[in-house]
Amino acid sequence: MRTVNSLKELRTMLRSYRQQDKTIGLVPTMGNLHEGHISLVRKAAEAADIVVTSIFVNPMQFGAGEDLDSYPRTLAEDQNKLAEAGNTLVFAPSVQEIYPEGLVNQTKVVVPDVSEGHCGASRPGHFEGVATVVTMLLNMVQPDIAVFGEKDFQQLAVIRKLARDLMLPVEIISAPTIREDDGLAKSSRNGYLSEEERAIAPVVYRTLCDIADQLSGGQSDFRALEEQARSALADAGLRPDYFNIVSSATLRPATADDKELTLLVAAFLGTTRLIDNLSITR
Repeated sequence: MRTVNSLKELRTMLRSYRQQDKTIGLVPTMGNLHEGHISLVRKAAEAADIVVTSIFVNPMQFGAGEDLDSYPRTLAEDQNKLAEAGNTLVFAPSVQEIYPEGLVNQTKVVVPDVSEGHCGASRPGHFEGVATVVTMLLNMVQPDIAVFGEKDFQQLAVIRKLARDLMLPVEIISAPTIREDDGLAKSSRNGYLSEEERAIAPVVYRTLCDIADQLSGGQSDFRALEEQARSALADAGLRPDYFNIVSSATLRPATADDKELTLLVAAFLGTTRLIDNLSITR
């Protein structure tokens, strides 16, 4: 496995693979890799000959007061994990390499509709930053496939729409959320949790499962169920950001006619913001 830091090096390497008629897969990450990220790499390796994992903490998707400066940067450990997982090439550019003219002068990609609400409402500009850097990475790597996790359901929807709307020649593949034994979705930010907070955190997934069971059992007062979920999270010591029951296809508030539903949740535990989701068919 090789690590490159510049676009020139990246394109040189990729050119040689294409000359060998190799298919290329991309796994975009911000590093501090855990089992969830590694599952994406393995899925990409099943679908492509060459796997490129990018490691870039993207400043454009962080808002004021968020954890850009403290976000864990663990390149050496990440490289070891990727090598063991069968990754081919690591692209670890600097901020200057990606945004040579700075963020203010950078052309940005805005994905309407699915970027609105949920995390889009709580983190203004976040999905603009995500969409911009993902579009850039897709253009830089020009992969045949790209793999994204389902843990951030709204982000996945944003990426699917931008690839479709911009007619990018890439297949977007999703991979299921990887969880701890107690149900907590694996996340780089879980490392911020204190021991006491870590013991509380699984209530997020338990609440999702409880509401999903009620929906599957015939409950259809979506707004009452959302309020019930928010109360359960608050009673456990979390500060709910949102708990929304939406159409899986549109991410708009679910109606009685919707059969494919997704439950979206974000909540603060101490200073750590946890997100998760669960999809069901009624």
